[in-house]
Amino acid sequence: MDHEVIVIGGGAAGLSAALVLGRARKRVLVLDAGEPSNAPAQAIGGLLGQHGTSPLELLEVGRAQLAELPTVEVRRGAVATGVRAHADRVEVDGVRAGALLLATGMTYNKPDLPGIAELWGDTVFHCPFCHGWEVAGRPLALLGHGHPHAAMLARVLAAWSDDVVLLADPDALDPADRDALVAAGIAIDPRPVAGVRARDGKLAAIAFADGSPELARDGLLVHAPLVPRSSILDDLGLERTEQGVVATTGWGVTSVPRVWAAGDVAEPAPSVPAAIAAGHRAGAGIVIGMQTAT
Repeated sequence: MDHEVIVIGGGAAGLSAALVLGRARKRVLVLDAGEPSNAPAQAIGGLLGQHGTSPLELLEVGRAQLAELPTVEVRRGAVATGVRAHADRVEVDGVRAGALLLATGMTYNKPDLPGIAELWGDTVFHCPFCHGWEVAGRPLALLGHGHPHAAMLARVLAAWSDDVVLLADPDALDPADRDALVAAGIAIDPRPVAGVRARDGKLAAIAFADGSPELARDGLLVHAPLVPRSSILDDLGLERTEQGVVATTGWGVTSVPRVWAAGDVAEPAPSVPAAIAAGHRAGAGIVIGMQTAT
């Protein structure tokens, strides 16, 4: 074998797994495309001991730690020709190993509205637990048109602000949800959204398709479902959950022998802390699986 383990993905999950594997003296190749989905974020929210650290800074420190492990190699570059899993090995672009960890991450499918991309990961965000603190106490909104859980998320967002507006069609909401929103002091604005306007690099207002007056807001929560970065999941025939992520056990084991998965690709509620933990567990699971295989 060229390596004992190949890790596809150099984000939080992949580097965390590689750290565990390298400390267990496994020969590991990490393939890093260098395109983490959270790169636009200014800081990681909710990671103990790393408050204020940017995602890219965290990965830089992680790669420096891996450089101290003689059996771990981090190689830049995306997987080009595909991945194969066999009974006795896995192959990635012709490189052979005994085990494969998929930590490819996912891509956020952001709303296609003017201004969203420029503010993404800052004052326009998909996770209040990651970004809510930075806009706490300010006027906020939730883009809820077509979102099946918009009413629930608006009430969650109210933990960070007393001034929350749900941008949604009231007639599309369950009557009980409308009553709950009224009781929580959350307004419903039915106007179709045309885009967002920034000021000094931050969200300033929501613009509407009918040309009516803008809604001044300092933060906007949007639905941005995760989608796979490539066809690898389908190429390997991995079992998926209802949420579309890879189905795994607690140790990252997938439905395909010799293949593990960790991070956003296998996490229905992704975050950096969850990715680090999942990578750690998967790395340990691979070591246990390799050492106890008959």
